[in-house]
Amino acid sequence: MKLQSEEGFISDRDIMIAVISNIIGLLTLTLPRLLAANTNSSDGWLAIVLGGGIVSFFAYIVSKIASSFPNQSFFSYASYLVSKPLAVFFTLMFTLQYLAIASFQVREISVLAHQYLFDQTPREVIALAFLLVVIYAVSGSHAAIFRLNVLFLPIIIGGLLILILLPLGFIRTENLLPVFQTDIKGYLKATYSSITSFMGFGIVLFYIALVKSPENTPKMAVRGVLVITFLNLLLYIVCIGVLGNLTTENLFFPSFDLSRTVDIPGGFFQRFDSILFVVWTMIIFTTALMAFDIAVMTLMMVFEKLKKIKVIFTLSPILFFISMLPKDYLELTKVSSVMSSFIVIYLVIVTILLGVAYKIKGGNQNA
Repeated sequence: MKLQSEEGFISDRDIMIAVISNIIGLLTLTLPRLLAANTNSSDGWLAIVLGGGIVSFFAYIVSKIASSFPNQSFFSYASYLVSKPLAVFFTLMFTLQYLAIASFQVREISVLAHQYLFDQTPREVIALAFLLVVIYAVSGSHAAIFRLNVLFLPIIIGGLLILILLPLGFIRTENLLPVFQTDIKGYLKATYSSITSFMGFGIVLFYIALVKSPENTPKMAVRGVLVITFLNLLLYIVCIGVLGNLTTENLFFPSFDLSRTVDIPGGFFQRFDSILFVVWTMIIFTTALMAFDIAVMTLMMVFEKLKKIKVIFTLSPILFFISMLPKDYLELTKVSSVMSSFIVIYLVIVTILLGVAYKIKGGNQNA
């Protein structure tokens, strides 16, 4: 079964950009805190490198399997590889997973905006306003989503590079040294946290069907992961170097707070947090947008007669309701931890099962 797409095909480069946009996500804001909590000094850099390497391997495997079934939906090639009933289960689980991811993004943007900018505005109002924009974007074509990714990415990368470069003169070497002071248990926990922050590569399973000639897509997906690995590494080192391990560990959004703690003559960096908020809104928007789009897409794979707009309007209230369930930020953090663990475990299981089935069956039935 071919994936029908009225808006045509996308390129390998679009997949790489989508992977970068989706992985950056909200966890880039919190990753330095998660690493600092499990490591000493600046030892978290090793966890980022290991996590990026492991995820690059899985991204290649996932992309390689999907690219072997050109222009076919996940449900189509999964049905061939592991049987239709199991494919239905996998697909619906992905629907729930990406609906939860979109809900988490909606809630987090409301928390971030309420904490740093709109402290007098109810979180529910902020979340609803953000969700309405996401709904509008998802109602369009897949091509429009990828055009938004292409449009936003230079701004996002530019904002991150400014955040990394401006505080370089304020780095204190005593915050970075000595190295290799963390025990094995700490490294394992930190590496696991690093891996969870890279799980956005899973979108390749679904969007690769829109690539006309996906032969080079696995390499592009890996490049996307490596780009984010490099950016996360730089951002982590700057956070630790400027703020220190202990301070970073006790900040909810250390990457964002970095822009508020460095004082540069002229006042530009004092207000850079406002500019950075715009950048992070773009990041969270693209992540929520693709997550909700995949939730809609996967549901329509199983129930082919459903109309897209009806699915969107049915899932939207559910998404908003889920986003409002956590009572406070502490509970939201716990939910995020559980959700991240589920995403990692589930994606690894699906990848292994599809990989084994692919090896046994010898690839595409049309090859």
